[in-house]
Amino acid sequence: MDNIVDQEMAATASAVNEAAARIQEMQNNSRQKYSGIELEVSEKILGSCTDLMSSVRELIISSAALQKEIVVASQNLGGSATDFYKKHSRWTEGLLSAAKAVGWGAHTLVGTADEVVSGSGKFEQLEVTSHEIAASTAQLVAASRVKADKDSPHFGKVIGASKSVATATATVVAASKQCMKMTEESKIVGVDYSQLSAVQVKRLDMDMQVKILELENQLTEERKRLTTMRKMHYHGDGNEDGS
Repeated sequence: MDNIVDQEMAATASAVNEAAARIQEMQNNSRQKYSGIELEVSEKILGSCTDLMSSVRELIISSAALQKEIVVASQNLGGSATDFYKKHSRWTEGLLSAAKAVGWGAHTLVGTADEVVSGSGKFEQLEVTSHEIAASTAQLVAASRVKADKDSPHFGKVIGASKSVATATATVVAASKQCMKMTEESKIVGVDYSQLSAVQVKRLDMDMQVKILELENQLTEERKRLTTMRKMHYHGDGNEDGS
């Protein structure tokens, strides 16, 4: 069991490092390929994603060090690392689950950022992905908090790193919203509405109203689906004791 935990933490660190390297590669390519608004969007999106991955990397390193410290402390009281993980199996499962989620989030962020920069992805998806990464790292911190010595320097580093992740996530979201606005404004500027006839304007007006209603209805339905899914998935989780 101890090897599995170490391997999962190492795999998560590797996934984050690979994601950071891929984002840097994308940024270098975009500087050669794009210009104007496209380049500005690329710089803001990939720059914020780079900062997020850097914060996540620090959190993973700190969490791994803290996790080892927790196990060593338990061994000093008797028993092996395997015994500790088996005794606290639910805690161990939570730790492994959080680590896997962080690795998945890092991988997903790269693909989403690539699609957004290339113009084929949605800014909203980037925001959702970054929030998922933040939620996964929060789960990792929560797992560490349960067993950690609150006076441990490693625990202090974990808390500090988690705050950096939260700040970096907010930066990604802010960059996404700003870039989405820039992109939409550039599209509007590209249309000369003064050249449209009264009939064309009226038709366009109606089309826009229909689109707005469709999106509002879709938003309502998606919120219902999300609420239903969360109720089904997390039902009964509040009864777990985290041991």
